[in-house]
Amino acid sequence: MIIYHVGATMAERIHLVLDGAEKERYRQLAVRAGQSLSEWLREAAQEKAAAAGAAPALDSAEALGSFFAACDAREPGREPDWEVQRELIEASLARGAAEA
Repeated sequence: MIIYHVGATMAERIHLVLDGAEKERYRQLAVRAGQSLSEWLREAAQEKAAAAGAAPALDSAEALGSFFAACDAREPGREPDWEVQRELIEASLARGAAEA
């Protein structure tokens, strides 16, 4: 017998690659929260998505100005000159290449 659920949303599975220590850490957190690992991971993903959706839309000059004003208030001082920034980027890239 084949049963069709018209209008019902079917759950889908995803494959998530974790190392053993990560999986155990998340499993323990889920147990503490009284949830299955699957429930805990779903909730964590939903929280992450909600936080990403809460970011202000920078779709106008006013919104962009407000964003930069908030950044300036949060991070006082001056940005380093471009040459200093470039040296930091190049040093970071060199460290990354050495690790590969």
